[in-house]
Amino acid sequence: MTDNRCRNDQAKAACKEQHLEKLLGKYDSALIAYSGGVDSTYLLYKAAEIIGRDNIVAVTVDSELALPEEVEKARQLAESLNLKISILKLDLLAVEAIKKNDPQRCYSCKKLIYSELLRLAANNKLPVIMDGTNADDPGEHRPGLRALKELGVVSPLLEGGLVKEEIRLLSRKAGLVTWDKPAAPCLATRFPYGKQITAEGLQKIALAESFLRELGVTNNLRVRCHDNLARVEVDQQDFSLIINQRKIVLEKLKAFGFTYVTLDLGGFSSGSMDRVPG
Repeated sequence: MTDNRCRNDQAKAACKEQHLEKLLGKYDSALIAYSGGVDSTYLLYKAAEIIGRDNIVAVTVDSELALPEEVEKARQLAESLNLKISILKLDLLAVEAIKKNDPQRCYSCKKLIYSELLRLAANNKLPVIMDGTNADDPGEHRPGLRALKELGVVSPLLEGGLVKEEIRLLSRKAGLVTWDKPAAPCLATRFPYGKQITAEGLQKIALAESFLRELGVTNNLRVRCHDNLARVEVDQQDFSLIINQRKIVLEKLKAFGFTYVTLDLGGFSSGSMDRVPG
């Protein structure tokens, strides 16, 4: 039964991949907004295959809202695929609409980032910007999707109907190392809406998450920042790792600036801050 379902899933994903190839085939060149995650890596791989690696440029945004190691991993991965990549440095906290962190923060952030990408694309005579939005994303709280639509950004994975699990399946088939990579949204998602985002708070979170990764957390991970309290979200299979190492976890996170450290017994929950009123 499982084997049949697997074959059906693979056939469905392969059919969607063929449709994606037709969508990409409409373009002679493109700028790819590239984070190094599952979706944008698969899009970059397929765009290089269909449009041609010499006709696309990957651009990764480096800002206070991104983990430095994620930016570096994105650069290394693009280069390992022999693709051109540019790093766009932006000071997002200089924008009050982003810093104040209301429920529309993502809209303001995406509007700024993709406006800059539009200028970069125009300077390089690239007619279109593509991003890795997939068919699961519109069902979540994603104000940034409105900004992408307003700016004319093309989302081939969404248009092709590809959901996250299908992208993971196709990425694995293609030999992409990102096929099982956990999602890594921007660090602003670690703050409750209405709580101002600060450089100090972002640094505490970045240090805490980097440390927990080094400790051995390989699955989903978020360190949610509630003022001086760190609420650690991990998958339930990683609870024992955190609990067994609780002394060093507490010591390190306190050294990073947190006064209290908690493990969320509900486990990892994508978008959990969307349920916290501003």
